[in-house]
Amino acid sequence: MKQPATVLYDNARIITRTECVEGSLLVEQGNIVALGETAHHADSVIDCEGDLLIPGLVELHTDNLEMNIQPRPGVIWPSMTAAACAHDAQVAAAGITTVFDAIALGDVRGDGLRSHIVSESIRAISTIKKSGLFKADHYLHLRCEICCETMEEILLQHGGNEHVRLLSIMDHTPGQRQWSNLDDWRRFHREKKWTDEEVRAILDNLLTRQQRYAGPHRALAVDFARKHKIVLASHDDTTKEDCHQAAEEGVRIAEFPTTQAAARTAGELSMAVIMGAPNAVRGESHSGNIGTLELARQGLLVGISSDYVPASLLQAAFVIHNRLSIPLPETIAMVSANTAELVGLEDRGEIAVGKRADLVRVTRCDAEPVIRQVWRQGVRIA
Repeated sequence: MKQPATVLYDNARIITRTECVEGSLLVEQGNIVALGETAHHADSVIDCEGDLLIPGLVELHTDNLEMNIQPRPGVIWPSMTAAACAHDAQVAAAGITTVFDAIALGDVRGDGLRSHIVSESIRAISTIKKSGLFKADHYLHLRCEICCETMEEILLQHGGNEHVRLLSIMDHTPGQRQWSNLDDWRRFHREKKWTDEEVRAILDNLLTRQQRYAGPHRALAVDFARKHKIVLASHDDTTKEDCHQAAEEGVRIAEFPTTQAAARTAGELSMAVIMGAPNAVRGESHSGNIGTLELARQGLLVGISSDYVPASLLQAAFVIHNRLSIPLPETIAMVSANTAELVGLEDRGEIAVGKRADLVRVTRCDAEPVIRQVWRQGVRIA
């Protein structure tokens, strides 16, 4: 990535980790070198016209690549490279300068999309990242579906991939965790129009797979993360027992806990709670579980993930700020500094001297945040 000349971002309201500073920001060779006071020797000046200047967003869990691989049910895009680049453009336009692409290793049902795109999608992301053609900085988040027969085979293929920085343990078997309520699970799949007999057959098959694979595959995933020094996350913890098991395994991040009890227990066990931005924006969970806003209100929320809507990440930070009167620097940290720290990225996530110039210029329209410009290491990407 070619570094730009020295740039002064002037007339901005700069959101730091702790406050809003009115003034300017000086960037040199992609790094922040001065903050707050006007500098006089910049090669170029960007007048922010009083807009907010916030750190580039750090996204730890997004399925958005899948949306580009399969834009409609039954339609598979013929080029993985094109799909990955389209996904990259979308996250950059959403203000996300660092993204962890969540790749599912296995599927709840063996014939699903995820079972067919794993290796090719990982290969595409790794190749494009090495080429320097991505707008955002991409890493890999491997989602281990522990009840899938092929999970072990797939996981062991990627132990040497330097871009793998996060691994999560998932069990989407209906009847527990995300789908504790089977009625919610069936409503989610209502377009498939299963008969009662088909539902019973599907549930029996999934429960059989869970009994056979969940235990050994979970242990394998934990050992894999330890061996390769990858940050470990749990997914959809529901009970206190779920959280204690995760903590004993070395889990640092509790993704989308489904109950208040699980979220509180996770925090007590020093696991950071990450919740969905679409949940916050919509005001409810699509699967009937605890709301992001409720956990933020109780002080249990550490970070936010855009999950399946990249644009929701920034919007959620403002929704939490506006509805709960939590200071904007705190809610912006939930999508930048906090998430960066959880995965050991100490060079980004906040506007401070010495940090990367990953920046987003934001204005407002009808109280909603609107992104005007995005820079990664001082280079404009959107």
